Amino acid sequence: MTDTATTHAVDEAITSRRSIRAFLPTPVPRETIEDILRVAARAPSGTNTQPWKVHVLTGAAKERLSAAIKAAFDDPVERARHSEEYAYYPTQWQPPYIDRRRKVGWDLYGLLGIGKTDKERMHAQHGRNYAFFDAPVGLIFTIDRVMQQGSWLDYGMFLQNIMVAARGRGLDTCPQAAFTQFHRIIEAQLGLGPDEMVVCGMSLGHADPEAVENTLVTEREPVAGFTRFHE
Repeated sequence: MTDTATTHAVDEAITSRRSIRAFLPTPVPRETIEDILRVAARAPSGTNTQPWKVHVLTGAAKERLSAAIKAAFDDPVERARHSEEYAYYPTQWQPPYIDRRRKVGWDLYGLLGIGKTDKERMHAQHGRNYAFFDAPVGLIFTIDRVMQQGSWLDYGMFLQNIMVAARGRGLDTCPQAAFTQFHRIIEAQLGLGPDEMVVCGMSLGHADPEAVENTLVTEREPVAGFTRFHE
């Protein structure tokens, strides 16, 4: 028999998850981080390969990585030397995906009062990714290069588990593909081996309730919009 309270708690953790872009400096205890990762590691993976590797950054280590990436990001010549190691987005956009992408971007910029021609403020806002949006905890996720597409599917479930487990503890997150452009800097800062590939980053902490950007709630397609029932 389904426990109604359990169902509600799980649903609430999932549906309350949002990408938070402004955090309070409130520390997150190491024990809490370890608990979240322990729970998240129950994610399924093909033949139990468990392809995830996690680098947890706090304090000076987080600040060093942020400063190194931000320096490259703010220098147009240096920034041009860095590119993503894998294609996260399609090379050719088409509806409805491009429409959703544009809408969430302009919805966020609208809340922040950033106009379509304000390139300087757009740059500054994007650069906040590399400070982990001031979260006290930054996570960098890596995978062994030998692993293939199926392991990346497994990785997505692991990442989702982290975000849901964080919500269950009153914490928030922001998954960030923005870090992939600067994978070479990350590799150097974290001492990654040649067989270790950067998947993405994530901010973890307590959401700033006063930050206007945290009021953004993205739209979702109704079930009928992406589902076909075959009977």
